[in-house]
Amino acid sequence: MRHHIAGRKLGRKVGHRSALRKTLINQLFTFERVKTTRAKAEAVRTQAERLITLAKRGIAAGDAGAVHARRLAASRMGDAEMVKKLFDDIAPRYENRAGGYTRIVKLGPRLGDAAEIVMLELVEG
Repeated sequence: MRHHIAGRKLGRKVGHRSALRKTLINQLFTFERVKTTRAKAEAVRTQAERLITLAKRGIAAGDAGAVHARRLAASRMGDAEMVKKLFDDIAPRYENRAGGYTRIVKLGPRLGDAAEIVMLELVEG
């Protein structure tokens, strides 16, 4: 039983899974939409929304809170430019929104293996 076990394995080892997560989140924040499989989108969606919430709280907390929030985001994302974009561009858009920053739109099956392809995108602020 999977009681109190968070996250999805996605058929990968820990290093590959964390690299996939970081890459998908960075691509989502760069282009504001990513085409991927449904399983990957659902695995990344919660973490991306948590990062946006972290950035919103960091902006609201002032200087000391912002530094701590930026360091936490940098450790989870691994890219300083994306952290800057998250805190300066993306988080202020959602300052009056209480969650639900992303949307998953179904696109249909992939031709090669019939995996369900979806578009994971940021909603309009």
